[in-house]
Amino acid sequence: MGKKLDGSSLFTGINAGLTNSFSLISNQYKDGVTLENLNKALTNTNVTNTAYGATFASYLSSNFNSVDTNKDGKISADEIQKFMNNIATQGLTREQIISLGASSGITGSLQETVLAHFDDIDANHDGKVTSQEISAYGVNSQVEKQRIADRNRTINNMSMFYSDDSDKYEGSLLDYRYMEDEKS
Repeated sequence: MGKKLDGSSLFTGINAGLTNSFSLISNQYKDGVTLENLNKALTNTNVTNTAYGATFASYLSSNFNSVDTNKDGKISADEIQKFMNNIATQGLTREQIISLGASSGITGSLQETVLAHFDDIDANHDGKVTSQEISAYGVNSQVEKQRIADRNRTINNMSMFYSDDSDKYEGSLLDYRYMEDEKS
């Protein structure tokens, strides 16, 4: 990781995808965003030819019951907003990142990094990662890399005090120190 990991782009992209898909589908169908209309949208070129359309419409269709919280058969603007707020506060599952991440406009490397280190990033082990957990993981990774670099620099600098040929010895600094004592 050359720079700090920032999970906000992942969440912003998914939020934008859900919002855009919801708006597009609600404008296409007068009776609103129903499960039937979501399924129709999957073959509607006005939806599928957009950057977000098919992926997010498919996701909303597959997760219709969890988004339609009042069980009236339609996803309202309030329900989609509550769903997005829930994702923002509670986090994304591995499956959500896989299904929505690439379509959200994030870099492939961010998605790959989050998926590859998902269990380490998920600090509270709830099966979801939040933007804060992603950022904290990135910071902690950078801090650990800096600690290792600092420790190695210190060891290399200290070994210069013990001999001119210190770069030839492959053991630890303490081993080298004791070897010098034995030679005296």
